This record gives sequence, C-alpha cells and structure tokens, in this order.
Amino acid sequence: MSDAAQIPAPELKAQELQRAFDVFNQVSLELTQAYEGLQAKVESLTAELAVANGELRRQYQEKEALSERLSLLLNALPAGVVVLDSTARISEANPVARSMLGDSISGENWSALAESKLAATDAPDEWQLADRRVSIAESALDSAGGRILLIHDITVAHELKANVERHQRLAAMGEMAASLAHQLRTPLATALLYSANLARPELPDAARARFASKATEQLKRLERLIQDVLLFARGESIGRDVIPAAALIAEAAQTLEPLCREKGVDFSVCADVGDVMIVGSRKALGGALLNLLENALQACESAEANDREIRLRTELCDRHVRISVHDTGAGIAPETQARIFEPFFTTRGQGTGLGLAIALGVVRAHGGTIEVSSVPGKGSEFVILLPVGETGHGSSRESCER
Repeated sequence: MSDAAQIPAPELKAQELQRAFDVFNQVSLELTQAYEGLQAKVESLTAELAVANGELRRQYQEKEALSERLSLLLNALPAGVVVLDSTARISEANPVARSMLGDSISGENWSALAESKLAATDAPDEWQLADRRVSIAESALDSAGGRILLIHDITVAHELKANVERHQRLAAMGEMAASLAHQLRTPLATALLYSANLARPELPDAARARFASKATEQLKRLERLIQDVLLFARGESIGRDVIPAAALIAEAAQTLEPLCREKGVDFSVCADVGDVMIVGSRKALGGALLNLLENALQACESAEANDREIRLRTELCDRHVRISVHDTGAGIAPETQARIFEPFFTTRGQGTGLGLAIALGVVRAHGGTIEVSSVPGKGSEFVILLPVGETGHGSSRESCER
C-alpha cells in the first residue's frame, strides 16, 4: 500500500489545509509588497505630476504675460500691423491698421483688400492709401506659414522729402542764374566797351576796325553762350535718324583733324564697328562727340609739344558702341571730376560750362552713358556707350575691356 493510503483521512486533510494556508500567506505577502510598490509609484508620479503641472502653470502664466505685453506693444505701435494666415486672409490687425484699412477687415483676403484700397506710386514698396502715403514691409511667419505686414504712414516724411527736393531745385536754379549772369556780363561788358570806343570821332580807321572786330567776337561769344543755354534748357530730342556709327566718327574726325594739325597735336582714329547703326539725332550725337574732342584738344595745349596726342577709338561691345576719346593733357583732379558734368561748371575763363552737361544729356537721351577716367599730369579718357540700333555685317567683336 502507498504512504497516502496509510495516512488517516483527517490527518491528510489537515496537511492539505496547511499547504493551502502557506500558499495563501505567500500570495498575500506578494500582494502586500506589490501594493506597497504601486503605492510608492503612485506617490512618485503624483509628485512628478505636481511638479509638471507647476511648470506648465508657470509657462502658461509667462505666455499670458508675454501675450499681454505683445498686445499692448501692438496697440501702442505707430505703424499698422496685419497678420495673414496661410491662405492670405487677415487673422489679426492692430488698431492703427484698422484705422487705415477699416474696422471690419478680419477674415478678408489681403490681395482683394489691397487691390481695392491701395494705389501704386512711382516708388517701390510705397502706396497711396486714400490721402495717406504708406510703405509696406512683409515678413514670413515660419511657424504658421503665414505672413506679417508692417504698414508705415510716411505721408509727412514724403512731404518733407518733396519740400527738400523743391528747395534744392530752387537753390540749383539760383546758382545757375547767378553763374549765367556772370557768364553773360563779361562778354557783354567787353562788347559795350569796344562799341563805346567806336563812337570816338578821332579814332583811326585801323583802330576802329580792330575794335569792331573785337566787339563782334564778343557778341558771337555771347550768342554761342545763349545758344548753349537754350539747348540745355530745352533738352535734345533724340530723333529717329538711322546713323552709321562709322560715319558719325568720320564726321567728327574730319572737323577736328585740321584743328589738331594747326596746334601740333597728333590725332589718330580707329573705328572697328563695321556698318553698325545707331538710332537717334545725328546732329545732337555729333555735337556731343565733337564737344569731347574739342575739350581733349584744349587739354593738350598744356602738354609738352612732343607729347600732344588725341586718340579716338570706336568698337562694338556687347550690343553697344563704345566711343573713347583719350588725350595726353594735364588730366583732371579727382575733386573736379565729380563736378565736370554740372551745368555752368568750368575751369576755363572762356568756357560756358555747358558743353559736358549738354553732352551728358544727349547721351542719356539716347539710352547711353558717359564715363571719365583721368590721372593728373598724364591725361584723361572719356567713354561713351550707346546702344546699337540696327546692324548689318558689323565687326565680329562682341565684347571689349573698358
């Protein structure tokens, strides 16, 4: 028989109860320990949550304070602020913006609003808004995908700028008038003096002829000055002549060559433009080029007799005709270079001071530019760039060094 069969039934049941009780005690202990662990974990999480809630509360309070400060700042700004969402609709606007654009602009499409209220002006980023002049600056809002617009009322600044420009123009006109009066007075006074001498009955015929010639010379100078003033005042119409660039150069060279020969100046010409054409006024362009050549000739008078040279060069450069006039004269001081194109500015007593100003106006009217480079004591170079109007089989050169 087995051992279990030999143990009486009551004793066997007692043993089973004891084992069950031991298991129960073990499970109860484990449950107690697990509960205590969970309780500690809950207490820890509760403490952490309290800290997190405190931090969130602090951050929320800081953001609230920041939002309030930003709101106060936006309301206090003298400029209008408009916030656009990702669909370009107005989501927010400060009081200044609402006073400019209207109180009920929230939710409106900015493009439609701008089209109805803003008128373009001659200045970029400046607009006419009813009786106001405004400038608008734009920045992206990276986080929201929208934009923020800053609208400045520049009406007063614009009026002040216009007043300053008007006063500057008046001042310039005053200076020009004073200079013109001085320019006119000298030849007029000289001509009057010679004319007064002609009335003397005892004046010999030879002296009378000399005085008459001198008076005529001064009157011609006066006439030339008046013509220059009128040309400068009217400006020069560019016309629609189709001018061969080579012919323009040849005409100017033909006029200057005998003058250079008379004064002992070496004059050379190189026209490498083929049959390239320029559209404009032949007379005006020829006069502008001749003015540069005559200035070069006068500059060479101060150079040594064996070092008087004028070079006239023409070439095709990137759809432009480049005309350069180089001389070996005395050169131009840097402070003078900045003023040589000003009306009535001259360093010569007999000059009108309008030649270069007229030349600059003519070249600009033809869509071109004039540049000058000079080294005192070594000479100067004036460069004209004119756009090509029409070409045949011109020079193959498409670029040049300036």
